[in-house]
Amino acid sequence: MREPARNRQSRIVGIVEARGLARITDLADELGVSIVTVRRDIEELARRGEVRRGHGVARSLRPGPEPGAGTGDAVGMVVPERNTYLTEAVQGAREAAERAGLRLALHIAADEPGADRRAVRQALDAGVRGLLIAPRWRTAAEAAQDHSWLSALEVPVVLVERRPERGSALYGVDSVRGDHAYGVHLTLGHLLSLGHERIVLAARDDSPTARVIRAEFAAQTAARGIAGGCRTILSSRTAGPDPSVADARAVDLVQTLRETGATAALIHSDMDALVLVQRLQEAGLEVPRDCSVVAYNDVVADMGHIALTAVAPPKAEIGRAALDVLSRQFDAAREGRRPGATRHLELLPALVVRDSTAPAAAHRF
Repeated sequence: MREPARNRQSRIVGIVEARGLARITDLADELGVSIVTVRRDIEELARRGEVRRGHGVARSLRPGPEPGAGTGDAVGMVVPERNTYLTEAVQGAREAAERAGLRLALHIAADEPGADRRAVRQALDAGVRGLLIAPRWRTAAEAAQDHSWLSALEVPVVLVERRPERGSALYGVDSVRGDHAYGVHLTLGHLLSLGHERIVLAARDDSPTARVIRAEFAAQTAARGIAGGCRTILSSRTAGPDPSVADARAVDLVQTLRETGATAALIHSDMDALVLVQRLQEAGLEVPRDCSVVAYNDVVADMGHIALTAVAPPKAEIGRAALDVLSRQFDAAREGRRPGATRHLELLPALVVRDSTAPAAAHRF
């Protein structure tokens, strides 16, 4: 028989009073009810002035120290401005933080030198217990410059969608990212299965993810014996490390397709892919009749006139996993033990096949 709400709420008050703080997820497990039910109970108890609501937790009204007192319950997350790719990762981290009884405080690093460091300092000054950070790192040199100060931070840190080079000062720091080498592997496997052996990579070159995609495309097309028919260009005029400088690699995709006889393109990222598909259409080339297209990121790839086949990294799962790794460090500190081995987690993307890929025709141009 279902327990009356008043009885259940009295039990919640007793648990919270005894512990000082109780997570909603733990209460749901102990009481054998849904998280939604516990949330409603806590809202009612807070309205009656019997507990205090927190982010994913209920707190006692009793004065005195709570778990984590002096450090707060906030986790800082630092991401670059205008980065739509990380939006889902932020949401995933927020969900995981709520389950852990933590509050995620978002800090945006402007697109200017030193912005990551300033954002981190603001987060630390606000009293965060730990950091999730996705530095911009337009170039490998920028990454190397950040290794020393990031590794010296006095709070737990997890890199998001970044992995430091072997042997660097940051190599012993936890990280969670997508396995973008596998994303390239999925793309090439799909296009080759459709008969495409001449493929253009139109990619950004202004982030660690972009550099992995470019390097893996070169290595994997060589390993498959098709490198001679493949070419790499920038996906837009501003896709290089310094968008204010003209880059010779920013050549026209239509021209490149005609010069190489390519019948397919992998385009990083989604926004660039949508623009380039429009330009193909303006040039009289139809997707996928004249050129198959795969986008990389799958943030808005399905929102164009033609829904684009896309590599879809598990963005929200990356955020959740990063917060879970950070929580693991908090739990170890609370229990007075070592957090265990450093983790470099790579989550595999999926390939979402839509309307922009088709078998290669004998003659496209």
